[in-house]
Amino acid sequence: MVGQCYAQALQAQGHTIAAFCDHAPSDALRALAAQLGAPIHAAPGPWLADAELAVSAVFGTTALDLARASFAHLQAGALYLDMTTADPQAMREAEALARQRGVRFVDVAITGAVNLSGARTPLLCAGADAGEAARLLAACGAPVQVAGDQPGDAAELKLLRSIFTKGLEALAVECLVTAERKGLRETLFRVLSDIDQGSLRETMESMVRTHIVHAGRRRNEVVEARRQMELAGVPAIVLAGVQQRFEHTLAQQQARPYAGQTTADALAWLGAPARP
Repeated sequence: MVGQCYAQALQAQGHTIAAFCDHAPSDALRALAAQLGAPIHAAPGPWLADAELAVSAVFGTTALDLARASFAHLQAGALYLDMTTADPQAMREAEALARQRGVRFVDVAITGAVNLSGARTPLLCAGADAGEAARLLAACGAPVQVAGDQPGDAAELKLLRSIFTKGLEALAVECLVTAERKGLRETLFRVLSDIDQGSLRETMESMVRTHIVHAGRRRNEVVEARRQMELAGVPAIVLAGVQQRFEHTLAQQQARPYAGQTTADALAWLGAPARP
């Protein structure tokens, strides 16, 4: 889906789509390839030799192997955009292999839902040629940020973003299912309106800054919230982990009291190795 989306966007900007590579092409891909007059190949091969741009949009676990197979056939100076959700270290290894072949490698992280926003989905680019990649993708309508000059930086930021967004998603499921069962969903959103009005950064940093000092009281609130979920018949899967986070902080306070005040103080204390 990602490959088809950006192929159409690039074609609309006047680029020629030379070929697709898919060992099990869908009917939708076959139709698009026929529309664009581009053949479909089952694997990287000599057909890549004339390509000036290659876009990898595969599962992250196969990204490095595909890159290695592709670099063997790409011309020196070709631009390779890796749009997979892969291990950041794999991105760095791929860039090193690309450099040996004279191929320019850019790590591109998709930070939204392509199935909803198409080529206008926000992107992060990292690598020595991230600026060129950003201009190319911005012309297709994408909001693009250059995340750094080292491949892997974009992937790192996407995964950090996922800690927040996927964690929030899981908590939203537990929270709204419970609220719905209690008939309080609409009222809950009114109670949460102060969060809508604030800054996300200020909210997150305030939470971290006050977390250590108030861990005991907040842990007790979590315990009661879990009890209410159980009374409503909702499994507290994520909230159980939230309780563990507060209890871990409380245990660490016993080993080394906290005296900081700033966000940086709190992060340094929370990120320090745990003492037995």
